[in-house]
Amino acid sequence: MRGYIVKRLLNMIPIMFVVSIVIFLFIHMIPGDPARLLAGHQATFEEVELLKEQMGLNNSYIVQYKDFMVGMLTGNWGNSLKTGLPVGDMVIPRMKPTLILAIFTIVWSVISGIAIGIISAINRGKWIDYVVMIGASSGISLPLFWLGLMLMQIFSVQLGWFPTTGIDGLKSYVLPSITLGAGITAMIARYTRSSMIEILKENYIRTSRAKGLSEFIVVNRHALRNSLIDVITIVGLQFGFLLAGSVLVETVFAIPGLGRLLIDSILFRDYTVVQTVLLIFTFQFLIINLIVDVLYGVFNPKIKYE
Repeated sequence: MRGYIVKRLLNMIPIMFVVSIVIFLFIHMIPGDPARLLAGHQATFEEVELLKEQMGLNNSYIVQYKDFMVGMLTGNWGNSLKTGLPVGDMVIPRMKPTLILAIFTIVWSVISGIAIGIISAINRGKWIDYVVMIGASSGISLPLFWLGLMLMQIFSVQLGWFPTTGIDGLKSYVLPSITLGAGITAMIARYTRSSMIEILKENYIRTSRAKGLSEFIVVNRHALRNSLIDVITIVGLQFGFLLAGSVLVETVFAIPGLGRLLIDSILFRDYTVVQTVLLIFTFQFLIINLIVDVLYGVFNPKIKYE
C-alpha cells in the first residue's frame, strides 16, 4: 500500500507539469491586457508599456513560465498583478470558505443520497421508488444559478431565515450547500439504487436471508458494504468537482472563496492568481482521486495494490 501511494504521488509530478503548461497558455490566450486594465483607459501608451515592463509582461512566455514555476516550487507564488499583494496572502484565506462549503455539502449529500438510494432499491417498483427517482432526476437537471436564486428569494428575502450573501457563521453555508448538493445527492441516490438492486440479487444475499438474518442486517451489513465501491467513485469525483465547481455558487451567494477569487482574477487577467488557483484545484483533484483508490481496498479487501 505504501509503495502504491508513493508511486501515485510521483506520477502526479509530470501531470502537474503538463497541466501547468496548459493553464499558462490558456490564461495568456484570454483577450485583454492587465496593464491597460490597471492603468486605466486614460493612460498613455508609454505609461502602459512602462507598467507592463514593471509587471514582467514584456518578457517572453518562456521566461514568464520559468519565473512562475520557480516561484511555485520555492513557495514564492509571486504578486497579484491587480493588487500587488503576495498571491499566497490572497489565496490561503480564501481556501477556508471553499473547503467548509465543499465538506459540508459532500457530508449531507452522501448521507442523504445513500439513504434515499437504499430506500428506493428496497422498494423497487413501488410508488416510493418512482417518487424518489423523479426527485433525483429533478435534482440533477436543475441549473445551479436558478436553484440558488430561488432558495435565496424564499429563505433569505421572504422568510429571513438565512443571510442573503456573504459569510455570517455556519448558517451562511446552508443555502449554498443545498444548491451545490442537490444534484450530487440525486446522483449518489441513483448510483446507490442501481448498485443495491444488482447486489440484492446475489446468491450470498439470498443465503443470508435463508439463515434468518434480519433485513436490516442483510441490507446494511452485507449489501450496502459491497455497493459502496461504485458509490465511492462518484463521491470522490464529485468532491473534486465541488472544490473547483463552487465558482458559480460562490459568485451567486458572494462567498469569499477560491471560486469567486478565480472569477474576479480572470476578469482582470490577473495571470499569477489564476494560474495559482487552477493549479491548487488540479492538485486537490489528484489527491482526492488517490484517496478514492485507497478507499477501494478498505471496502473491498480483494483489491490488491502493486
